[in-house]
Amino acid sequence: MSEPFFSTTRPLFGQVAVVTGASRGIGRSIAIALARAGAHVVVNYRQSKDAADAVVDTCRAVGSRAIAVQADVTVPEDVTNLMVMATSLGVPRILINNAGISKASLLLETSLEDWNALVKSNLTASFLCAKAVLPYMLRAEYGRIINISSIWGIAGGSYEVAYSASKGGLIAFTKALAKEVGRNGVTVNCVAPGAIETDMLQTLTSDERSALAQETPVGRLGTPEDVAHTVLFLASPSASFMTGQVISPNGGLVI
Repeated sequence: MSEPFFSTTRPLFGQVAVVTGASRGIGRSIAIALARAGAHVVVNYRQSKDAADAVVDTCRAVGSRAIAVQADVTVPEDVTNLMVMATSLGVPRILINNAGISKASLLLETSLEDWNALVKSNLTASFLCAKAVLPYMLRAEYGRIINISSIWGIAGGSYEVAYSASKGGLIAFTKALAKEVGRNGVTVNCVAPGAIETDMLQTLTSDERSALAQETPVGRLGTPEDVAHTVLFLASPSASFMTGQVISPNGGLVI
């Protein structure tokens, strides 16, 4: 097995990382954190080209080779092209399945269209991306697949049955795939963030966000960087004995 170069200051030096939904929020912070750790980064986006290009510029500013690739990761052909484009930087060794959507509604008010859209974006997309990148990782006998779920995938969220089901399915997907590819040098883990200050919380009023922060034992909402730090550890060679795990940076909101 060919182990990647490792240093304490840039532990991902020269590795190619694909981050889906990386133009903003958690994905943006993850892409930049990986770049700072020495990885070459593929910044995937669906619509926000200017924002994705700005992330690429930030990654390059810290010494990373980085490219922005437009792809709808729910479309198989787009996913295949995404991985082919990634090889322009080298062999993809890290995949962060971050792209996803949310929608809050009572189950009785959830349409089949909404259900299918959540499952497609939050679960099927990760299946397609993992399936497309695994051949590269298996040949290299090394890989890190990290799926971004949610605390509601662990505990279930009221008014978010469809969202919780899609994120819970991603957790089960993580555990099963970890058992399948562990002997090939590929680890598969899941990060399940709590209440994070991103666009997904903008539907809440400032009073509601403040109440949520007070409900969180550490007394604040999380930041995208809090999630990125967790992802960075799981992506590193130091996490070689971590697989099939769900790590939840949530400030104690769900224990």
